[in-house]
Amino acid sequence: MHMADALVSPVVGGTMWLVACGLIGHSVRCIEASAKDHLVPLMGVLGAFVFTAQMINFTILGTGSIGHLGGGLLLAALLGPHAALLVIASVLTVQALFFADGGLLALGCNIVNLGFFPAYVAYPWVYRVIARGRYGAMRGSVAALAASVLGLQLGALSVVLQTQASGIAELPFGPFAALMLPIHLAIGVIEGCVTAAVVAFVARARPEVLPVADAEPVRSLWPVLAALLIAAALTGGLLSGWASSLPDGLEWAIARLSGTEEVSALRGTWHARFSAVQERTAVMPDYAFRQTPLSARPDRSDGASAESTTARSDAPSALPLGTSVAGVVGGAVTLLVISWLGFVFRKWPRAV
Repeated sequence: MHMADALVSPVVGGTMWLVACGLIGHSVRCIEASAKDHLVPLMGVLGAFVFTAQMINFTILGTGSIGHLGGGLLLAALLGPHAALLVIASVLTVQALFFADGGLLALGCNIVNLGFFPAYVAYPWVYRVIARGRYGAMRGSVAALAASVLGLQLGALSVVLQTQASGIAELPFGPFAALMLPIHLAIGVIEGCVTAAVVAFVARARPEVLPVADAEPVRSLWPVLAALLIAAALTGGLLSGWASSLPDGLEWAIARLSGTEEVSALRGTWHARFSAVQERTAVMPDYAFRQTPLSARPDRSDGASAESTTARSDAPSALPLGTSVAGVVGGAVTLLVISWLGFVFRKWPRAV
């Protein structure tokens, strides 16, 4: 559900940038006021895990499309909403800057769609209500499933509204919503199952870490941190190389309406400026070794992100190595970025 700049007008993109910056500022203030010693290392490791998890995907049967983990609800369930918003914003920024996954002009939209709705709507109003008090396997699973579905439904609807506000004539509101909502309902169900499994693991290993748990001293986090780091390394370094090349939910919906995964790109000064920045910063565009400049590639006006252009055009034999390297590097960069933020906020613990 990563939006590209082609789907966003400067007014909509700028407005959502302001909204995202306000949300990040609010999250930072709340973290500074209430952060626990274990929070920042867990934020960093979970950021790396979500980055790599978003690189693998699953087929939505009967549609010819794929979905991938959004991660917003998972982060909120393990970190709370404020830290979750900051982590998902860091993940999306690393993806956009260094891997050209999602547009820079559309970055605010992506932070709101993938971060705000799961963390600040689905988590407090659904997840916490169902999974109140000490975590239970059945109650937690129902909470994760219901909240994941709601978060992705709201995010998908937000994408539709943002494209409408941007004047994308090829994506009329009714038909676009009729495609986006059902496909992301299916994705939400699968994400809910993954979220429930990961939260259940943490609940068994260190239940006191969970925000819904009763306040207890947190024991050593090394078992949880080590397990998540290993999972991130295996996912980014091995599993990502075999990700499906089918279109994701957003690309699939666009293709069903327009006959192609691309729409007529919005062009203007601001689009050119953000594109020029991304041209310079994307060291591994599309999670592959750079072979040609971004501007020389096929028209990057697809509705979701740049990942669909080279992933389906490069030779299959060349894909796994570049993608695996990108997964490891991206996960490491995300971990470092969030760790640096922890030092900035003076919340890095003296000992884990």
